[in-house]
Amino acid sequence: MNNKIDELSKRFGKKIKIERINKEISQEKLAELAGLHRTTLGTIENGKTSPTLDTIAKIANALNLTISELLLDI
Repeated sequence: MNNKIDELSKRFGKKIKIERINKEISQEKLAELAGLHRTTLGTIENGKTSPTLDTIAKIANALNLTISELLLDI
């Protein structure tokens, strides 16, 4: 990946983690709610992978956010 995409992935992962912590949801529970494996969510939160739009929608839904809300300010 290029540097801009790497940075975007890191900022997006950080946003997910902040939202998850603010809602007092464990990484394992969020993964379960989103229908993802915990390690998959972990790599997304750490910015090591870029999720598909489908995965972004699942995570947003599990956090009771819209995709727009989840992507805001990243």
